[in-house]
Amino acid sequence: MKKRVLWMLIAVLTCGLVLTSCSNDDNDAVAPPVDEVEAQLQQMTLREKVGQMFYIRMESLDPTIEWTTFDDLAALKNQEVTEKMKHTNEQYPVGGIILYAWNIEDEAQLARIIPQVRSLNGHPLLCIDEEGGRVARIANNTNFDVKKYESMAAIGATGDPQNAYECGNTIGTYLKRYDFDIDFAPVADVNTNPENIVIGPRAFSDDPAVAAPMVTSYLQGLKDAGITGCIKHFPGHGDTTADTHTGYAQSLKTWDEMKACEMVTFRAGIQWGCQLIMTAHIAVPNVTGSTIPSTLSSVVLQDKLRGELGYQNIIITDGMEMGAITQHYTSADAAVGSIKAGVDIVLGPRNFIEAFDAVVAAVNNGTISEDRINQSVRRILTLRLGMNRTYKVSLSTR
Repeated sequence: MKKRVLWMLIAVLTCGLVLTSCSNDDNDAVAPPVDEVEAQLQQMTLREKVGQMFYIRMESLDPTIEWTTFDDLAALKNQEVTEKMKHTNEQYPVGGIILYAWNIEDEAQLARIIPQVRSLNGHPLLCIDEEGGRVARIANNTNFDVKKYESMAAIGATGDPQNAYECGNTIGTYLKRYDFDIDFAPVADVNTNPENIVIGPRAFSDDPAVAAPMVTSYLQGLKDAGITGCIKHFPGHGDTTADTHTGYAQSLKTWDEMKACEMVTFRAGIQWGCQLIMTAHIAVPNVTGSTIPSTLSSVVLQDKLRGELGYQNIIITDGMEMGAITQHYTSADAAVGSIKAGVDIVLGPRNFIEAFDAVVAAVNNGTISEDRINQSVRRILTLRLGMNRTYKVSLSTR
């Protein structure tokens, strides 16, 4: 196995992200030339490609860290890239790192850790959950002087999408200042179930006609600040009563019912040109005929999202360390199963090394074709090239 280091400087178009808008001509942009994407793809080893399909928490790069609950991770308060993490990362490149509240102390510490993350093998993009309201890793940290928002429901209640734009643009502006790339926001769920314990006021409304323009306005606000947004949680977590962080959850709606409600917001985001859609780990048995989580369902991701809704960009999972996945699947089976179902990026596997090795093995034994891997990596490279960031391959073994 010969280790190699490739450094490539890719000149990208100044137009930015590949976005199309059904209402704003200024939102149109030109994709990076296909030959640039293909040239980069042809230079990459299988491990390099697989690495781009994993976005993880920093702690996943240290296999000696043992944890049971998220509180255990918070107690570790890991706020730097350690030598153990670098050592693991030599053989296990990653495409993205998501920072959580416990990874962030203040502006000075954040300014130190981001260059550490960017220097990792795979040149990972920086991601965060900064929705506004109760899910805001930076705004809810008292060491940061940034604008705080009550909730997206409060913004939705104003009925004015300009307020959603202002929220997204304000959040995007400070995320850009801190050098993030992707915000896993906004929530595109329609909160139709008053007993919902996980979405609630994170959603803009219980009315899809109100929520849809809020979602696209928030996305535009992020984009205008230079941050890529991600709508979530497909096919809709708003009509559930359980929390997928802790276990099984389902929506009993039919597809026709979802088209009249949940799909209104997701269609709006797709037509606007959203670059990432995050899956929900909920089951939709009246759509799929099974209790399989949507994250692992080709019916949901291929037949419905890509086929019927026409979505062509990146599908990313919700955190794969969540109970709805880990109670029923190993990290290996979950990663392989989600990619087979149509996922492009596996977010936060419980055991990153196990998941990575399983995907490589699945390609080597023919369970997943390398062409299938290439389909996802093309989408990921297109996103990265459109971000006007130098994309360097600093990866290793075949």
